[in-house]
Amino acid sequence: MSARHDMDVERELWNTYAESSTKGDVLDGEPVFRWTQYAGHGPGVELLGEPASVLEVGCGTGRAVAFLAQRGVKATGVDLSPVMVGRVAERWGYTGARFVCAGVLDHLRGSAETYDAIYSIFGAIWFADPVRLLPLIAERLNPGGVLVFSHPPAIPGAYGPQGMYKGGFAGKAMFTYRYSYTPRKWLSLLDKSGFAHAEAEVLDAPEPGHIGTLLVRAVVS
Repeated sequence: MSARHDMDVERELWNTYAESSTKGDVLDGEPVFRWTQYAGHGPGVELLGEPASVLEVGCGTGRAVAFLAQRGVKATGVDLSPVMVGRVAERWGYTGARFVCAGVLDHLRGSAETYDAIYSIFGAIWFADPVRLLPLIAERLNPGGVLVFSHPPAIPGAYGPQGMYKGGFAGKAMFTYRYSYTPRKWLSLLDKSGFAHAEAEVLDAPEPGHIGTLLVRAVVS
């Protein structure tokens, strides 16, 4: 399968996800910002510092971008799905948030814009090759800028790129890849990508035995 067809299939997958994840009252209510999959759990927006400009890679429903835009931050979200971007731009446009439809690697390569903070909440950093993505992020951060991201921790013994089909194991073969590593491996990848300092940990879930959250914060010099 060609690289271009891979991208087309992946875009179709995320369009399908957008169709299901924005139904009903999903985009109702006010913008929210949280790193974990559990409401009211873990740290908050303070991990970004006090940025004047931010970029969310893989912004999904756009709630976090809108949250920051409401607080006077120049906030941009990039997402591969035109369906998702169209819906969230319409929903959160009043906040001043900006949404761009593009693959994150193409967007970072094709723009000279820089940011005080770049972040991902269960987004593109989980679904893009970090060897290619992290150096591009480092280049687009202003001096002293921060990268913060979160996603589920790696399943023990299952590390690196892992294929993931959409909708089970029957029907059209829509798939993507997610990248799972230990906190120690993430620190190594960030160091090799030009970050001066990084911290990585797995936050325990509020209820013992439930899935935790990998949380990583890195700073460029």
